Amino acid sequence: MIPRPEYPRPQFVRPNWLCLNGEWEFEIDAGDSGLERGLVTRPLSGRISVPFCPESKLSGVENTDFLNAVWYRRRVKIPSEWEGSSVLLHFQAVDYDATVWVNGMEAGRHRGGFTPFACDLQDISGAFPGQVIEIVVRARDAHRGSQPRGKQSDIYHNKRCLYTRCTGIWQTVWLEPVSEYAMKRPRLTPDIERNVIFLEQTFSRTRPGLRLRARLEDKWGVVSQGDVPVGASLLASLELPVPEDRRRLWSPDDPHLYDVFIELLDEHGLVIDQVSSYAGLRSVAIDGKAVLLNGRPLFQRLVLDQGYYPHGLLTAPDDDALKRDIALSLDAGFNGARLHQKIFEERFLYHADRLGYLVWGEFPDWGCNLSGPSGDNQQPDSTYVTQWSEALERDYSHPCIVGWCPLNETWQIITDRIRRLDDVTRGMFLTTKLADRTRPVIDASGYSHRVLETDIYDSHDYEQEPARFAENHTGLAEGKPFLNREPNSTHDIPLSVPYRGQPFFVSEFGGIWWNPDAGPGDGSWGYGKCPASLEEFYARFEVLCRTLLDNPHMFGYCYTQLTDVFQEQNGIYRFDRTRKFDLHRIRQAQRRPAAIEADEGVFPQPQTPAQPLKKGDAIEEPQVSSAVYSA
Repeated sequence: MIPRPEYPRPQFVRPNWLCLNGEWEFEIDAGDSGLERGLVTRPLSGRISVPFCPESKLSGVENTDFLNAVWYRRRVKIPSEWEGSSVLLHFQAVDYDATVWVNGMEAGRHRGGFTPFACDLQDISGAFPGQVIEIVVRARDAHRGSQPRGKQSDIYHNKRCLYTRCTGIWQTVWLEPVSEYAMKRPRLTPDIERNVIFLEQTFSRTRPGLRLRARLEDKWGVVSQGDVPVGASLLASLELPVPEDRRRLWSPDDPHLYDVFIELLDEHGLVIDQVSSYAGLRSVAIDGKAVLLNGRPLFQRLVLDQGYYPHGLLTAPDDDALKRDIALSLDAGFNGARLHQKIFEERFLYHADRLGYLVWGEFPDWGCNLSGPSGDNQQPDSTYVTQWSEALERDYSHPCIVGWCPLNETWQIITDRIRRLDDVTRGMFLTTKLADRTRPVIDASGYSHRVLETDIYDSHDYEQEPARFAENHTGLAEGKPFLNREPNSTHDIPLSVPYRGQPFFVSEFGGIWWNPDAGPGDGSWGYGKCPASLEEFYARFEVLCRTLLDNPHMFGYCYTQLTDVFQEQNGIYRFDRTRKFDLHRIRQAQRRPAAIEADEGVFPQPQTPAQPLKKGDAIEEPQVSSAVYSA
């Protein structure tokens, strides 16, 4: 049985593909000497189940030591029915530095462990439909220097909020036939003021006479359609209007999506490429200290989701697990998540789009802490901007995404002598604003705000004593928000530029430690002292939430966290997703109308909590067909 067999790119769908998940040859290259030892051309010594990383149980390897380099090999026949097409070899994610050979020839390279890349095989000898090709991948992951890696531990053991590492392939590998004049990922922008979906479409290449044709559909049929000449600019754009009687805004209460069908026509009107996508008609805007969804303030009751799984680590064991995590969050009363220190796979965002789940996209920037002079140990480099740009391009069109967070918990004193962190933070912020003018951007979450014009301001507050927690946030009304200080420092040295009245939220709080079975020395931890009883837990959770909900200058919060993750045992659910608490009480603590909603006359009506999806529950899938590979 092929693991993770579902289509990996549901917002950019072509009808034919070949899933390459399953058994591959595999070998650990401890000294990163495999190239010199000829691993490109000789058989490898072991086996692995792709797409699971070798540190995971589901991979069949389960080696949790530092893996400087790993190698993969597989032979596959390109389907004969793809005759006349070019072939792309896709990798949804490989951590960290990947080189790909096909039939002994280098086919591509990519740095960055969280974003997809593809190798065009048209120049590879023997790599055409009907032929068997040999794919070899080397992934290097030295965990030295400035390298974005999120929550992967930098020592052998897990510690506090750092967890088991991930090396090599950890998302789907697949082949795809494409036209010589292939369309690239469509960019879909909703405009609810004008009732249109704006399509921007780029191409691999063009020629005279090509036209772009697109149509928008809902369950009643065609909503609108249009076509435009492509021209020589490699970019074509058109508007797809939504008539008033077909207008249906995307929201958590009604996550309506329009299907989008896009075709590239030649000079004779014949279709030479076609893709399908979808879009939601919704807006995100700022009004004073409120963040608006479709013109109305909606308090963002978010939960921190780190996307780890007991047996798959960064890779969900199956597609149902992705849907289930969203359903579990909704069942606990949250309306969205901060996707923390990980670029989640595209199928998670697909399910969030369909379930009306609000998310903040975040770059896994941890990994830039280097030893050095005091106050100068945060040194992100230009690769951060490159890799974050790839994530923005991949995820721009998802309606579920309501904000961007390029960096998390950077900290360094404000000084004119140490500027690298300032430069990269500003570069990440400006890159995000240039890529997306439709969503708010926070320059960095928690601790060190370094861009004056950041759209959003926040802090992280894990104070557990309710009175002190409330006191921390009384100053927001006078423009004096709670600010994070330098870790373990007694000096009141500024880490952030001044607050200028932006929308504010506490983007990490709570994290209440709860594991009554924890024993001495087992590493279990959370924030603060573990409550003495469940009743004490509920009381603390309720008052922390109420403090933020009742603050009229607060647009949202993010509770830490959805599930336990290894030794960090402060989740609403256990690591295996079983319940720890009475969810009715967790839910009721969050159902209180927020002050920022009440000030606008918006009182959310209680809703029937979402029920966790069970294995086999249907959610409409894109119409694709995958050739079946047999060795």
